[in-house]
Amino acid sequence: MGALSVFPLMIIPVVIYNLLALTGQALTTVDQMRLRLDTDFLSVPMSSGVVWSITPGHALTGLALVCLFFELIKSTGTGRAAVMNHAFSLVLFVLCLVQFLLMPAFATSVFFLIGTMALLDVLAGFMVTIASARRDIGVDGAFAD
Repeated sequence: MGALSVFPLMIIPVVIYNLLALTGQALTTVDQMRLRLDTDFLSVPMSSGVVWSITPGHALTGLALVCLFFELIKSTGTGRAAVMNHAFSLVLFVLCLVQFLLMPAFATSVFFLIGTMALLDVLAGFMVTIASARRDIGVDGAFAD
């Protein structure tokens, strides 16, 4: 696993969003980006007789949730790679926050949710690391067996 375990998986939906936002005309206005995210691109007929319409925004949010799930599993590690992953996750969250606040094409609910998931990744990683460290060190400061 090695080098791949160092980089946060949440970078995948962030990069895809950046590609959608920074290519074509969506860079100019948030309305164009919203239109790009809200246009149906896949329709799935349901057994109830209705059609489930999926937009790029829905798909990207679902992908981000899957990435967050695997990031939470990865956050249970306590090695050097896990600590580096937490640091890169923090950098990714700061990047998301800056883009959300300063770049018009990133002021959408989809990117807000992706940024929130990046924040949850950071918080969960640090909380798991702290809990693991507290478990390894006894109350009196001695290392547990």
